[in-house]
Amino acid sequence: MLIKQISVFIENMPGKLSEVTQVLGDNGIDMSALTLADTTDFGILRLIVNDPDKACQILRTHDFVVKQSDVIAVVIDDRPGGLTGVLQVLTSGNVSVEYMYAFVGSQDGHAVVVLRPDNAQTALQVLESNHVSTLDPKDIYRL
Repeated sequence: MLIKQISVFIENMPGKLSEVTQVLGDNGIDMSALTLADTTDFGILRLIVNDPDKACQILRTHDFVVKQSDVIAVVIDDRPGGLTGVLQVLTSGNVSVEYMYAFVGSQDGHAVVVLRPDNAQTALQVLESNHVSTLDPKDIYRL
């Protein structure tokens, strides 16, 4: 199942990251996963939150530029080569991964990786047909 991820564009200035987390926390938005990538002038904070629509609305009212996109949370064997197996399944389905990041929790001794494929629907079909487990948004908050 697809999960809504929000991306927040923030200036590379002291306090901007904490401003985002403060706004979210003050409004009851819980973060489950995040990654931050930066350039010289700005950063892209990617988040999995419990209410992405509300988070986007709140952040926009605080003058942040926010975008939603679909990602997939893949359950992989927590062993050497576990991630490679999933990536090979996607490659065999002609699916590219634009970016990915590890999830903080774990699922029954397995690792969870959030990935953004070039085609989310195709990626889901390829993963499902190869018996690769993915998580529903509601499952993310159980971890």
